[in-house]
Amino acid sequence: MVGLNPDMTAADEARLRARYGLDGPIWQQYLTWMENIVVGDFGEEISTGRDVTEIIMTRLPETIVLGLFGWAFGLIIAIPTGIYAAVNKDKLGDTISRFLALSGISIPNFWLGLMLILIGSLWLGWWNVLPPSRQPLYHPDMLWYLLLPGITIGTASAASIMRVMRTSMAEEMNKEYVTAARAKGLPERSVVLKHVLRNSLISVVTLAATLTASIVSGSVVVEYVFNWPGLGMEFVEAINGREVNLIMAITLFFGVTIIIANLVADIMYAVLDPRIRYD
Repeated sequence: MVGLNPDMTAADEARLRARYGLDGPIWQQYLTWMENIVVGDFGEEISTGRDVTEIIMTRLPETIVLGLFGWAFGLIIAIPTGIYAAVNKDKLGDTISRFLALSGISIPNFWLGLMLILIGSLWLGWWNVLPPSRQPLYHPDMLWYLLLPGITIGTASAASIMRVMRTSMAEEMNKEYVTAARAKGLPERSVVLKHVLRNSLISVVTLAATLTASIVSGSVVVEYVFNWPGLGMEFVEAINGREVNLIMAITLFFGVTIIIANLVADIMYAVLDPRIRYD
């Protein structure tokens, strides 16, 4: 059990188990935990007695900002690159784009993070690579501290989105409505951006929502590498400290986040493609 003194007597241990509800059978502990979850009670941190909900809410803003930064970085890089690769299919630019995308998917995010720290701090001489405090969002150099972890967490997403964007646009450009638009004399830029791009975004939205899971799970490693004080960092510290209540609460939060992201993707289908209807 967490925080037990080796000199503690059996009676003291029994009192602690009764306090945290660990003296009953597993099924009873689970039902009690579920009842508490319904009313928003995640328990307390065993080592400090702090409320778990308070800990999560304290660390949540840092994780949200980092996730949004990485997600935005992925979209900003992937969509223009995917469009360029589709328009120049099987040319040199397309080959280079596909190679970079494959590299981005293959490189582990912890290794990429370490390499970015090495390049930024030793080779480029940046002094503000890692946040100096537990509240980097309130630091004047917040964007600098977000840059490297944001790139790290968004690289794999950018690579995946770029590949899907290229494939989807390449398929759309071979369809009859594109041929008809070109036959009417529409500029190629207008055909690509106004017609092909809109129909290609459905696949991108699907993938972007599913990649929320990768961003959420990747935040655990990336935050630890860059000493970013978000939920991912707290999750690692909770594992090292065997804080069961905190581990379960953060895991549940990550799971709910992924479910909501997939629900938003389903709703966006109908927004982007009026042909899709839900019964």
